[in-house]
Amino acid sequence: MSAVQQSPVTDVHAHLLLPGLQAEVERRAPEAFAQAQALEARRNGPESLAASGRMIGERFPRLTDLGARLAAMDEQGVERQWVSPSPSHFYPWAEEQLAVWIASEANRLIADHVAGAPDRLTGLGLVPLQHPSRILELVDDAVLGRGLAGIEISSFAGDVELSDPRLEPMWTRVEELGAIVFLHPFGCSLDGRLDRFYLSNTVGQPVENAVALSHLIFAGVLDRHPGLRLVAAHGGGYLPTAIGRSDHAWRVRPEAHGCVEEPSSYLRKLWFDTVVHDAAGLRHLIEVAGADRVLLGSDFPFDMGPDDPVGFVRSAHLEGDVESAVLGGNAAALLAQAVRA
Repeated sequence: MSAVQQSPVTDVHAHLLLPGLQAEVERRAPEAFAQAQALEARRNGPESLAASGRMIGERFPRLTDLGARLAAMDEQGVERQWVSPSPSHFYPWAEEQLAVWIASEANRLIADHVAGAPDRLTGLGLVPLQHPSRILELVDDAVLGRGLAGIEISSFAGDVELSDPRLEPMWTRVEELGAIVFLHPFGCSLDGRLDRFYLSNTVGQPVENAVALSHLIFAGVLDRHPGLRLVAAHGGGYLPTAIGRSDHAWRVRPEAHGCVEEPSSYLRKLWFDTVVHDAAGLRHLIEVAGADRVLLGSDFPFDMGPDDPVGFVRSAHLEGDVESAVLGGNAAALLAQAVRA
C-alpha cells in the first residue's frame, strides 16, 4: 500500500464559476436564459435563492480566483483538486449551436484555469448532453484538444436520459480514451415540489444521482462498457443506501432485467465521492462499493460540502490503508489511466 500512502490528497469534486461565460450566454439567448432562470426560481423558492446568492457572493473569490483556490486548498490540507465547471453552466435548454459553443468555451476556460497550477489542478470539461450528435467532438475537444482528464455531465438533459441509445457513441468514446466522467446533477425533475426548505438540493440532488445511476445500471450501459470510469457526486445519492430494492426488482420484474447481474454488483464498477455528510454513511458506502471505489470530495467551495473534507474522512475512523486510498490513492490510480494531451 506504499504507493497509495504516497499519493497526494486529492479532492475530486471542486468547481469553477465562469461569470463571463454566463454573461455571454445571456447576451446570445436572452429569452431562453430568462425562462431558465424563472424555472430555477420556481424549483428553489425565494428563501433558497436569497441564501444561495449570499453564499456565492461570500465565496466568489474561491469560485473564480486561482490564488484564492490554492490558499483554500492549503488550509484544507488538499494537495490536488479535480476542477469542473459549476453545474449552473450546463444550460440544458440551449439550442445546438449555442450548446456547442458553451461546451467548447467552458473547456477552454477550465484548461486555462488549471494551467495556472498544473501540479495542483486537474480539469474536467463539458459536453452538450442534450444534443447527442454533437457530443463526440466536444469529448475530443476536452480530452485531446484541451488536455483535460475527462468530462462532467448532468443526470439528464431535456429528453436525454443516461440510458438513451443516442449516448452509446459517447460511452464508447470516453471508454476508448480512458476519460473520467463525473456525474453531477443540476436541478431536479420534481421541480416545484421541492421549492422550500432547500429540498431542491438536499433531496433533489440525491434523487437525481439515484435516478441517473439506475438508468445506467438497468439499461446495461455498464455491461456494454466495462471500462467506463464514472465518478458519481454526492456518494451516488440515495442509490447505495437502498440498492437492495433494486436487486429485488431485478429478481422479480421482467422489465427490470436489462442488466446481466444484480444491480448491487455494479456499485463496484463505479466510483463515488465522499460528500455523504456523516461518517456512518461513508463507512456504508465503502462497504457496498469497495474501498477502492470511494474518492475524497468536497463540492468546493459551496456550502453543501464539508469545509474540512480531509477531517471528515478521518472522522470515520477507517483502517489506515483504506483512509489513505480514499484520501488520494484511489484518485491517483483512476487519473493515471486517463488520456491527456
